Amino acid sequence: MFGFLKKDPAPQTAAPAPGWKERLKSGLARTRAALGSPLAELFGRGRIDEELLDDLEATLLTADCGIDASQWLLAEIRQIIKRDKLETPEALRAVLEERLTALLAPLEQPLVIGEQRPFVIMIAGVNGAGKTTSIGKLARHFQAEGHSVLLAAGDTFRAAAREQLTEWGRRNEVTVIGQDGGDPAAVVFDAIHAARARHIDVMLADTAGRLPSQLHLMEEIAKVRRVIQKAAPGAPHEVLLVLDATIGQNAVQQVKAFDQAIGVSGLIVTKLDGTAKGGVLAAIARQCPKPVRFIGVGEGIDDLQPFRATEFVQALLGTPPTSP
Repeated sequence: MFGFLKKDPAPQTAAPAPGWKERLKSGLARTRAALGSPLAELFGRGRIDEELLDDLEATLLTADCGIDASQWLLAEIRQIIKRDKLETPEALRAVLEERLTALLAPLEQPLVIGEQRPFVIMIAGVNGAGKTTSIGKLARHFQAEGHSVLLAAGDTFRAAAREQLTEWGRRNEVTVIGQDGGDPAAVVFDAIHAARARHIDVMLADTAGRLPSQLHLMEEIAKVRRVIQKAAPGAPHEVLLVLDATIGQNAVQQVKAFDQAIGVSGLIVTKLDGTAKGGVLAAIARQCPKPVRFIGVGEGIDDLQPFRATEFVQALLGTPPTSP
């Protein structure tokens, strides 16, 4: 059924994000601690040798960059050392920053709302990844861009999810379409028709959390995608997978499994502030590259921001920004 929410008489206004770089640096503090002290010790040594390079690789692995990405970075660094005849470990910091940025740069692809109306975005992920919270933050992000938004409470199995999404709808003054129990595909179907009737720009469809090993649930989410396609030819226009950064290398397997089931077009990486495993983006870049549309480093409404490789690496390594 359709549920319409009353407007909050004192709506929360979107805060500007001039302090995003500072929040990002603070949010990546745990990963930077796992990298920073070891790197400082490495770069403080007297000369570049095999022991230093082996220790650098081990440090990257500790930050969950993964074997493939760590080996790629070391191969690139070795090549540059040989080509440029580098001798001092201090020179390695700039080389590491440049190559890590180059590795992550292809993931920097901002989400652009196309001309289709409604522009349907399907959100998926495992339980606890932060899907519902991310949807609320996305709603605010798109509103700040001037788009009207409607939310579909497609997680019909967890009452708390519907209540949480309803609260985000109240905060953002947007309509939430949902029902108690029932077929999640039917909820999303109704939401698409409601969005079309109301000339909504962007529709965000929540789905129930599930593990990739739960085959019957993965088939159900695939059904939701098929129903969206029938209700709006060409939709979903974006399929976002929400990843919890604290799970480290398991994120790679989640990307592969959800991509096979529903065709993932982009990622939202959350909880980067709660882990020392922020290097997992490097692993994703090498093993299952997908655009990282947004990253999250906190609970605030503006702590979900588009991914930018350069500022991410600078915050990760603790290097000063090259531009204001």
